[in-house]
Amino acid sequence: MNINFREIDKRLTELKIKDKDLESRKIWESVLDERTIVTLFKLLKRGLISSVGGPISTGKEANLFHGYGEDDKEIAIKIYRIETGDFRDMYKYIIGDPRFEKVKKSRDGLIYLWTKKEHKNLKRAFENGVRVPKPIAFMNNILLMEFIGNNEKPAPKIKDIELSETELEKSFRKIIDYMRTLYQDAKLVHADLSEYNILYYKGPVLIDMGQSVLNSHFNAIKFLRRDIKNITRFFNDSGLKSPDEEELLKIIIGE
Repeated sequence: MNINFREIDKRLTELKIKDKDLESRKIWESVLDERTIVTLFKLLKRGLISSVGGPISTGKEANLFHGYGEDDKEIAIKIYRIETGDFRDMYKYIIGDPRFEKVKKSRDGLIYLWTKKEHKNLKRAFENGVRVPKPIAFMNNILLMEFIGNNEKPAPKIKDIELSETELEKSFRKIIDYMRTLYQDAKLVHADLSEYNILYYKGPVLIDMGQSVLNSHFNAIKFLRRDIKNITRFFNDSGLKSPDEEELLKIIIGE
């Protein structure tokens, strides 16, 4: 059950949350159920979070907040909403993944599993040289990651900035290279890649990997084709003529 609005200010102070204007309080209210509060306190007690700032972005399943972690290093805090999130599509990205054969049918159990899945996917990608936010820790419905940006200012999505022709070409090649590395080395397919899930900070950074599946998943190629279509559409619309989608598929999977 969500805590009532009168409790929000008290909880925000206790959780060392700095940004408490009206809009931020409304966003915090959407995620601060009792279980999430307990989890945040545990992460604070363990020193994985030293303080929490304002919201970076909001989504249908989770909200992302700025914060500080160990040694006052900037971090991103992703909180999946237990009570109000939309998780109807999650099962198709979990069923068939041998890493998660036992899927709990309870809402909170599914969300906790999804958080763990995103942490594992980010770790696989990061360790194989794909530029993603470095995962730091996870607990229940909260994921701590590297903050992409500087001085509390998050990096923009690639769709929201003007890139030169050279930058567009370099970014396209880098993204295809990341997709290839994901598939061949990390054994993953992003499965929701588009201009909405790519940040630009001294080059492209792939984000939101909760739905990513192993390349052995029965829908892996279907998801990969969709990723390729999204990427080529965006860069074509941006003025860069991209290679044929089937040619890109062969490059990515190594044929």
